[in-house]
Amino acid sequence: MKAVFIDANPTLAAVAERLHQNDDPALRINRQPDITSEQIPAALGDAEIIIVDHTHLPTAIARQCPALKHVVFLGTGARSYMNPEELAGLGIEVHIIKGYGDTAVAECAFALMWAAAKGFAKMDRGMRGGNWLRTDAVQLTGKTLGLVGFGGIAAEMARLAQGAGMNVLAWNRSPKSHAGVTFVELDELLAQSHVVSLHLLLNDDTRGMISADRIAGMRDGAILVNTARGALVDEAAMIAALRSGKLGHAGLDVFDVEPMPAQHPLYELDNVTLSAHSAFRTPEASDNLVQAALNHCRRVSGQGKQQ
Repeated sequence: MKAVFIDANPTLAAVAERLHQNDDPALRINRQPDITSEQIPAALGDAEIIIVDHTHLPTAIARQCPALKHVVFLGTGARSYMNPEELAGLGIEVHIIKGYGDTAVAECAFALMWAAAKGFAKMDRGMRGGNWLRTDAVQLTGKTLGLVGFGGIAAEMARLAQGAGMNVLAWNRSPKSHAGVTFVELDELLAQSHVVSLHLLLNDDTRGMISADRIAGMRDGAILVNTARGALVDEAAMIAALRSGKLGHAGLDVFDVEPMPAQHPLYELDNVTLSAHSAFRTPEASDNLVQAALNHCRRVSGQGKQQ
């Protein structure tokens, strides 16, 4: 089998070159991170495996790739970029990668929480504009962090927060337990938490889960952190709550539309800290991610076992 990494940025291209072994399935690295969906068939050629980082793969485009049998998506959010059920109907299997960046993403969520609590982004912008701008901060020690969804990233976030002296609540769709974490119903979590951090996959059940009604049920002045998927939140309701002060601050690494369009309302708000969907971008996570992708290629080609 042959594989093509269809949309490699310079960092991941270098990692893939370093980790690819001589006896692995043939791998071509397409150094075109801005490739369009329409360009995929020509770039893929007769390869059976496509490795996708961030490019949409519509079903209509996949139909134009007759050799394609496997999609290896670099992450867990494949559904945001393709329809796995429709691709399965074409005989194409979608593989995702879990756990590669749990620590990296949790550290980003933790950093956004602290930046939000301390007002660093607002002060930074003010000082660069020539204003000696001071803001009143939130002391997080002793405060309550609510984790919505509890997988590997949330477990890492809980570890960091416990080390900082925070109380940790969590809600998960299926029953779980974890040392030092109190599991409660979602509405209770939203009402009690000074900080709410989202750690859910995006699907039909979770899309828009943080609705206007659920935001209304949050503690006044709470901080919302999202390093999962932008569409988990009703964006218009979030913006309204930030403007009114119902939400004290939002620390966001993900958005409904990425890259975020010019003139977006979030740019106008002082009580928002923005990050360009980069939570997972550390050398350690990149190595884990590409190695897992290569393991998928080895497994489906019969040249090794997934690790």
